[in-house]
Amino acid sequence: MAYQALYRKYRPQTFSDVVGQEHITKTLKNELRDGKTVHAYLFTGTRGTGKTTCAKILANAVNCTNSQNGDPCLECDACKAALSGENTDIVEIDAASNNGVDNIRELREIISFAPANSKYRVYIIDEVHMLSIGAFNALLKTLEEPPKHVIFILATTEVHKLPATILSRCQRFDFRRIDNEKICERLQYVAQNEGLTLTDDAATLIASAADGGMRDALSILDLCASSSKNIDEKIVENVCAMAGDEYLLELCDCIKAGDTQKALLMIDKLHNSSVDMLRLLSELISHYRDLMIIKTVRTGKRPIVCSATRLASLEKQAEKFEIKEIVYTLNVLQAATALMKTGDRRCEMEMTIVKLCNPQLSVDLASLERRISALENGAVIAKAAAPIVKEEEAPAVTETADIIEDEDDDIPPMPNDSDIPLPEAHVSAVKPEPKSDEGEVAKWNEVLAILTGTCPLIAAVLKGSKAYIKGEYLLIDAPNSQFKSLINQQGGIYKENIREAAQRVLGATYKLGPYKREAVTNNADPLKALAEKLKALEIN
Repeated sequence: MAYQALYRKYRPQTFSDVVGQEHITKTLKNELRDGKTVHAYLFTGTRGTGKTTCAKILANAVNCTNSQNGDPCLECDACKAALSGENTDIVEIDAASNNGVDNIRELREIISFAPANSKYRVYIIDEVHMLSIGAFNALLKTLEEPPKHVIFILATTEVHKLPATILSRCQRFDFRRIDNEKICERLQYVAQNEGLTLTDDAATLIASAADGGMRDALSILDLCASSSKNIDEKIVENVCAMAGDEYLLELCDCIKAGDTQKALLMIDKLHNSSVDMLRLLSELISHYRDLMIIKTVRTGKRPIVCSATRLASLEKQAEKFEIKEIVYTLNVLQAATALMKTGDRRCEMEMTIVKLCNPQLSVDLASLERRISALENGAVIAKAAAPIVKEEEAPAVTETADIIEDEDDDIPPMPNDSDIPLPEAHVSAVKPEPKSDEGEVAKWNEVLAILTGTCPLIAAVLKGSKAYIKGEYLLIDAPNSQFKSLINQQGGIYKENIREAAQRVLGATYKLGPYKREAVTNNADPLKALAEKLKALEIN
């Protein structure tokens, strides 16, 4: 006999056996007991929470000839036929592969026939959100006025994709993520029946990895059982390719200390150990999320799933962090998740770690606050031992805040003969001191050299250009007309490249603007000015 997976072997056969969805199973049992079943049900919720299981139980219960307080008896001929898959009046349809309008039209033609051996003909349509618009329209009329002997059960993980017309014709049940304690209890029950030894910490780790899904939890337990009959945390970590608590704590300490080298060497070691980088990123997010909860939830039961030993380690580590550091890190990690799904996972993970260890590489306000906080903390510690530096010998400030420009189709022009008042939202916390006209930037070629490596396209467009400093502005005189059209494209990334390159050379961050040549004076020769303008426009 072929081996049966644990999630199938221990799939509930009655509503009373379903774990963690009592708000749904109680209502369904009452409807069945009182004979108040409806013609269309909608089961929605995250994967592995019992939607298909409850749909099968409901399909069996409505045809059971000896119902037990709303539960199927599992003994009558109808129940046995349903459990063995021989009841032709219970039809399961996968909408992912049968999502066309023709499939639904065929269904509409069949449902008019009476059931062969049952009271009801039940159609379970799984992943119903995958149906096409035409298929939904074809299903709509059937849902509105189905034959009395037909019951529809629709199941989906993405209910927001269903038309409102479909939703209004169904009795909706929302399946919740199953509580981790209940998952652990079920895992221990299954482990005992299968002759397995499962530690409490291992069960907790499996429940955490399953993210509220019983099916995923049993699948992980199945994998662990193939590795060893005695299952502990190490077995679970190896099977799930997890980094483990110690690595997460150490990696978090490296990020806090800004130790880029040690952090990258850890990433390399984990990668060589076949730890999935997307899984590692997810674990880091969970780790910092736990730190955030510890810092903010002071009383009552904290919504953290972990062993007592790990909780103690988290509480100790949380003392080193301020809440704004944790939130900043979470934002960076969340942003990297989407990029990692489409790009090189290892490279994206390494780039993310470098950003977290070196917040000066980022130009957003959150990273700036973190840098200022680090400087303030360092200043307090070193204040007593700080040497007295003469004003003329004081080092120049090399890190300033980013200044966001207006996202117009073009860079706003900046006249050379007056200063423009700045909106309050555009003023950086740390910015270059306003200066008088400083003339042409002598090191502009060095800026262009950096851009050649970081952004070749902009470097090519700026070939032959010059730059001037006017107060808080870096004014660029680019002969290539494509410069103005390109600068605000790609979400402003080109502007960021120019600012970063200029900051490395000039030691300050400036607003960007086009250089506006001085207007022609009244004494100038108008014909000569016109000729120069035509020449500039390349009109012969």
